[in-house]
Amino acid sequence: MQTRNIVATLLSGSSSIFSRAESTEPPKAVRSTSAGFNRISFKKLVFIGLIVGGQLPLAQAQATNSTLTLNAALKRTLEQNPSLKVFDFRNTALTGQLETANLKPAYELGLEAENFAGSDELSGFDGAELTISLSSVLELGDKRAARRGIVSNSRSVLDAQRQVESLELLGEVTRRYVDVLAAQEQVSLAKEASELSNQTLNIVKERAKAGATPDAEVKRAQAAASQAQLTLLSTQQQLAYLKVSLAALWGETSPKFAAIDGDLFHFGTDVNFDRLYTKMKNNPAIKVFAAEERLKEAEVRLARTQSKADINWSVGVRRFQENDDTALVAGFSMPLFSSKRNSGAVSTALAQRNEVFVQKEVSLLNMHTQLFRAYHNRKQAILAARELQNSIIPALEEALKEIQAAYQRGRYGYLEYVSARQELLSAKRTLIESASSALMYGAEIEQLTAEPLSTSQYVW
Repeated sequence: MQTRNIVATLLSGSSSIFSRAESTEPPKAVRSTSAGFNRISFKKLVFIGLIVGGQLPLAQAQATNSTLTLNAALKRTLEQNPSLKVFDFRNTALTGQLETANLKPAYELGLEAENFAGSDELSGFDGAELTISLSSVLELGDKRAARRGIVSNSRSVLDAQRQVESLELLGEVTRRYVDVLAAQEQVSLAKEASELSNQTLNIVKERAKAGATPDAEVKRAQAAASQAQLTLLSTQQQLAYLKVSLAALWGETSPKFAAIDGDLFHFGTDVNFDRLYTKMKNNPAIKVFAAEERLKEAEVRLARTQSKADINWSVGVRRFQENDDTALVAGFSMPLFSSKRNSGAVSTALAQRNEVFVQKEVSLLNMHTQLFRAYHNRKQAILAARELQNSIIPALEEALKEIQAAYQRGRYGYLEYVSARQELLSAKRTLIESASSALMYGAEIEQLTAEPLSTSQYVW
């Protein structure tokens, strides 16, 4: 059964959020005790094209006070992280700029006095000429529309930048969520290592009582058990730190959850790289360049409008004090050679537009390299995790059982027994690291392609 995507509702779109499904399957040795995950269906996200992290399906059941789902973490981050709030202020600033761009040239009221306070007949104000005039500028070349175009395209750039920021923020939530999930598995593994160490200690003590092993081996086993306990405490501290780091994304200094839900070992088949690269071209980061290209085109149009000179006009009334007569006055003026004088500004605007074209190509090349690296590293991590799960760890578990039994019968020494135990724990630790890497690279791919990975990624 599928669950409604509350984060997508917040963004007026749909996304690759996860929903948790209850599972009655017993926990495996290195799996978390939390329920397994089933991925929900999703549409293409309207607002940001993606919410990254589709490789960690969340539970359908609502998160409790002590358990956090990725769905809840993403929602809290979008609602409370301050990094997105700056875009509201920038949008308000653009609204003010649009109001200014829509303004027509201002009218000016002028008062002019001539032929006063002179000598002889022009002394005082008897021969003065007083003029009251109204003047303004008649804009040519559709300059006002060009100014509006600048603001409109600036808003498009802002929207694209917000999408990129949202994508990066949600990607960071997913990465920290995976870190916590992996840390939970590390704690579980540390507990298992501590239990194995204690089990080994008990076996060594029994053999020592029977006189089959020296007391030195008991002391070595005691030291190993103490070291395993210290490792457990260390991993628990690391988990606590990672929880704080995750909660900081929505402004909490003290996490209000005890654990997170997730299946660290859930993978699927690979998606064709060429398909991923095609999707990558729709990444909001590329859309920023497209929006900037339109903005630069608008700036070029505005620069070209300056090549057409505006007409300054004035009209008024002049009074002659000498004979109390009045007359109308009018005039206009315009600068000469405006097109030639403005050629430098047009060249600058064209160069800046062309620079955006080059930056877009460079960005695509860099993103292609990043996608290629993430794609193949994820493929390698999944291969390693599956090999560890299906072949290496089962073989080491069987070997440990046999060596433990043989050690109790005196057929193997303490060193062989401890080495077998450490090999198993090392393999399980490598499994956790490989699984975590696979999920991290998957989240990176989704962030680069601005789309969730194919549903087939989650079918075994």
